[in-house]
Amino acid sequence: MKQRLLLIISVALALQSVYAQAPDGYYSNADGKCGQTLRSALESIISKHTERSYANLWEDFKSTDAKSNGKVCDIYSNSTNYTFGTDQIGGSGYNSEGDGYNREHSFPNSWFNKEYPMYTDLYHMYPADGYVNNRRSNYPFGEVGTVTYTSNNKFSKLGKASNAGYTGTVFEPADEYKGDLARSYFYMVTCYDSKVSTWSSDMLSNGDLSNWAVSLLLKWSENDPVSNKERNRIEAVYKIQGNRNPFIDCPGLEEYIWGSKKTTGVNINTLTGIINVPTDGSLRYHISTTSGELKVEAYNDHTPIAIYDIAGRVIVKASINRGEHDYQLEKGLYIVGKEKIMIK
Repeated sequence: MKQRLLLIISVALALQSVYAQAPDGYYSNADGKCGQTLRSALESIISKHTERSYANLWEDFKSTDAKSNGKVCDIYSNSTNYTFGTDQIGGSGYNSEGDGYNREHSFPNSWFNKEYPMYTDLYHMYPADGYVNNRRSNYPFGEVGTVTYTSNNKFSKLGKASNAGYTGTVFEPADEYKGDLARSYFYMVTCYDSKVSTWSSDMLSNGDLSNWAVSLLLKWSENDPVSNKERNRIEAVYKIQGNRNPFIDCPGLEEYIWGSKKTTGVNINTLTGIINVPTDGSLRYHISTTSGELKVEAYNDHTPIAIYDIAGRVIVKASINRGEHDYQLEKGLYIVGKEKIMIK
């Protein structure tokens, strides 16, 4: 049992950054709201954050957008292998894909008149190949029908839109990043809700996303769900800016503002998968039903804890001291306190 408990603890520590969550109560003022009321509540939560300088971003990318090998994660090209610092370039200095990376405003800065803090908000800033970024220009995102340009391996495309509601030129990112970028857009028009009416883009209308953009981005977000990369990235950005992207923390939240649930009050805990299990007052169980991360907070030393699977087998049984203790549960049905908890 001790060996199993040690294994559970070690796995939990290894996955801690991947499955980190927003602080308790972070989104409490948004709970139960929907539609524009929810969007406004979220703005009041996430709009206060640390403003970065444009030069800061080069260093910030090292913690927000590094691949597992330490190289640059390029959002528009899959044929590059850039080294941070060494391969960075400014607004020029590239003639072809592979010459260097720069700082991409995925939500083009011309749309919001290059104003701060939007200009350096990391939730829409990504490192990208300079040449491909230049070809993207400030075209809206969309799905391409008639192609006029593709990056290497047809990773990104430019051309005439094929998505419903828009016929102009669009830039289509790779499928693996469509959800990421959709959630960046949901963030931008929520964090800066009170400013959007002064911005200009074919993806915007009357202080909000245009109808065709809503349909497109909702589809992208659903088809490309929140990834471990995004979960890691939000924690890195949170350390730098001090705010979070609710559309990463709460998958599906966009449906309660723009989608099929926009007249239904949101239950934040349901979306985050976080359950607080009631106890006798000596401790608290804080469980993510999506990741299996279990945080036990004891209020006194020598507090007994016990967790069983549905067959009654002991999974965790220990006496813990005051403070927080992390464990990892595999998929299955468990008895925690007096509650049945399903880890999906």
